[in-house]
This record gives sequence, structure tokens and C-alpha cells, in this order.
Amino acid sequence: MALFGYARVSTTDQDVSLQEVALRNAGCQTIRAERKSGSERTGRTELQTLLDFLREGDTLVVTRIDRLARSMKDLQDIVHELKGRGITLKATEQPIDTGTAAGKAFLDMLG
Repeated sequence: MALFGYARVSTTDQDVSLQEVALRNAGCQTIRAERKSGSERTGRTELQTLLDFLREGDTLVVTRIDRLARSMKDLQDIVHELKGRGITLKATEQPIDTGTAAGKAFLDMLG
């Protein structure tokens, strides 16, 4: 069971360093970062690499869920995929932790 971080910014003039610091402070030793729009999953190679690598019992950590997905459909697809594989999702700046009842409820309320 390990914590893996994912950081994303939308444009090349934005910086992922604050997200990376927050993810390291949350206990992530491995962090994948990219500069891509979050409006769709297509072309987000770092996210796909991370999703392919995660194993049952691991936790995917983001600073906020909008770093993971900008559309509700993409977010639901990712959460459903993670849940089916026994992987937990946590956000450092939001009370989201799919490993807890309260965290699941908050994520459902956002949806």
C-alpha cells in the first residue's frame, strides 16, 4: 500500500511545484505531473501511466479533484475505475477520501 501523487496544471506558464510540495507533505514518494488541460483524459499520458501502475491497496492523492478531472463524467469514470481495482482516492485540500464513509459522501455531494 503506497501513496502516489498526481499534479496537473493547464498551461505551460503555470507551475506544479506547490502541488508537488503538498503531495510530498501528504506522504507521496512518487508524483507524476503534467501540463495539460483537464477537460478530457485523452492525451494525459502522466495520468494514464499512473493509473496503469496503481495496484490494489494503493492511494491516488491529488491536491483538489479538479486537478484529476474537470468534467463530472471523467471524474466519475476515474473514481469508478479506482474503486473497482481497490484503489483509494484522496484530496489534500478537500475532505475527500474514498477510503472513509465521510470522504465518499463528500465526493458524492460534489457530484
